[in-house]
Amino acid sequence: MNAALPPAMVSLGFLPTGSLLESLIHISNEITSMDKLPLVQAKNVSTMMRRIKILSSLYEEIQETNRPLPPSSILCLTELFSVNRRVKLLIQACKEGSTLWNLVQTEIISNQFHVIVKEMGRALDILPLSLLDLTADTKEQIELLHKQAKRVQLFVDTREIQRKEELLQVMAANNEKNSKNKGLIDLRKLREILNSIGLRNSFDYDQEISKLGAEAEKQAGTGGLIVVSNINNLVSLVSLSKSMIFNGEQNEKSNEDLRQRTASFRHQDHHSSSSQSMVFNIPDEFRCPISLDLMRDPVIVASGQTYDRNSIAQWINSGHHTCPKSGQRLIHMALIPNYALKCLVHQWCQENNIPVIDGTTSSSSSRLERSNSKRKTSEKTIDHISTTKTANDAVKMTAEFLVGKLATGSLDIQRQAAYELRLLAKTGMDNRRLIAEAGAIPFLVTLLGSHDPRIQENAVTALLNLSIFDNNKTLIMSAGAIDNIIEVLQSGKTMEARENAAAAIFSLSIIDDHKVIIGAHPRAIQALVGLLREGNTAGKRDAATALFNLAIYNANQASVVVSGAVPLLIDLLMDDKAGITDDALAVLSLLLGCSEGLEEIRKSRVLVPLLIDLLRFGSPKGKENSITLLLGLCKDGGDDVARRLLINPRSIPSLRSLATDGSLKARRKADALLRLLSRCCSQSQNPVG
Repeated sequence: MNAALPPAMVSLGFLPTGSLLESLIHISNEITSMDKLPLVQAKNVSTMMRRIKILSSLYEEIQETNRPLPPSSILCLTELFSVNRRVKLLIQACKEGSTLWNLVQTEIISNQFHVIVKEMGRALDILPLSLLDLTADTKEQIELLHKQAKRVQLFVDTREIQRKEELLQVMAANNEKNSKNKGLIDLRKLREILNSIGLRNSFDYDQEISKLGAEAEKQAGTGGLIVVSNINNLVSLVSLSKSMIFNGEQNEKSNEDLRQRTASFRHQDHHSSSSQSMVFNIPDEFRCPISLDLMRDPVIVASGQTYDRNSIAQWINSGHHTCPKSGQRLIHMALIPNYALKCLVHQWCQENNIPVIDGTTSSSSSRLERSNSKRKTSEKTIDHISTTKTANDAVKMTAEFLVGKLATGSLDIQRQAAYELRLLAKTGMDNRRLIAEAGAIPFLVTLLGSHDPRIQENAVTALLNLSIFDNNKTLIMSAGAIDNIIEVLQSGKTMEARENAAAAIFSLSIIDDHKVIIGAHPRAIQALVGLLREGNTAGKRDAATALFNLAIYNANQASVVVSGAVPLLIDLLMDDKAGITDDALAVLSLLLGCSEGLEEIRKSRVLVPLLIDLLRFGSPKGKENSITLLLGLCKDGGDDVARRLLINPRSIPSLRSLATDGSLKARRKADALLRLLSRCCSQSQNPVG
């Protein structure tokens, strides 16, 4: 007997509309009609398409019956719609994305398929097949699919693993210190690998380079520096391989044409540059965009472009903060070796009888490093100090010199020294370590109490920068800095000093033991709440993130509540100008973990409508925390909140939308909240006599 939902729940949209089934059928057809399997993940893709085809028959039969469905089947279909969307996106990524990057990521992508199948199985857990009017054949297929999904094992194609290992071996040839073939790439092997994944002609290579470039842009800011660097190494490998393979074939056909495109090679070394010029056919990909000469030591900058180390170092040390080729502002000054390009350049040099000179040991590079170490310390040079031993020695001497000025100098000298240390500690873990080893921390802690606003601001900011290095966190706490930092936080002479004091507390409290020490301080949390109330946008955000970090330790949560943070955080949710909605939500969601926090949050009459709006218009993280709050408020005696959700016409559609399209965490919590509301609604329709 089919169980129908109460009329109140029907009116709130719990029953599936025709559009849900139509959407399921439509997206299933989109997936199963995809032609031409990708060359990487072909087995996982074909198996997934077969599973989607089986589910499609289920949707079609349910649509044909046109009968009311049990509540659990609706939740199942909603979850399956989300699964289908993820399947579609994953298969499209396999088909349309970079084949080479997909090969490198083959284990990760295989695991994504595995996770999706597991989620498909969990969705089918709640499908009441016995209550659905389906044909015996469809029921049997769904039951079999359910069993397979529950016990599915991770599948990684061994041939793809082998190709990936061969590719990595080719790329790592330059790193084999004791190999006789160091610096040589096996072009025949590389071409065989690329051919096996569909790169057979010049057009295929161009398409793959374009796709890798798009992947690098996609990963920028999220994948991290190493990921982007790896992708750029692949770009270099493919583009240079294309040049060597296809230009070589063209060379055999038309040597005269190639001679017309030759260019002069200028040695970077001073003595070499004075010798006679030599004429070579240097591939464009081997030329530095700045000097147009052969790149002896190619490096990748933050924008993803590759330059010769000497040329880009001179550009940076001249005070430029942008990429010469793209004009993009460089978010950091790290120079990442482009091993793939360096390997190919060395091989090309050997094949053309050109002396191989490592740019890192050239005399011009040595002169540049010596020049850098002698330059007067300033913001321009500090930001660009490299990590070589010579530069480290320069940083050490500079730090010791500045610490001496902190200890004995006049106010003006202390102000300048603190400023220089602040800049020196801004970039580079080695810099932060060396400054601490020079004994700067105790003097900076003392200067936190200075009556000079700039000295105080520079000192607290320098300590914040130094605290990024984990070992320094302990040194700063051991120097008794917390009292002084809280004093600056509470009554600092500039707002920037107060903001950076809050940020320093956040940084120091990353260590669990420090959460306990800082949270137990009688003024710490109260001072953070004060900045949350009085600060500008940056200050409020710094205060909120510090409160969040401290509230991770359960014993601090009650102190945050007692300090009056809850009503202030709720007010900030309504303040568009404050711009810290997500940070405020994150703190409130943590405070649910203590009885005091739950009680204080429940007092608000404006929070629930706000959270419902945030379910619709908030950021992905904001939506997750909004659901966390609503779920926590509805549990353990939260019937009033549940009723307010049920009578709000926007709540259920918003929750259903998140249960379908939200992040994994949001979908799970939205699903749990929908179930809780369903029970609440059923109890209200069938009260116990």
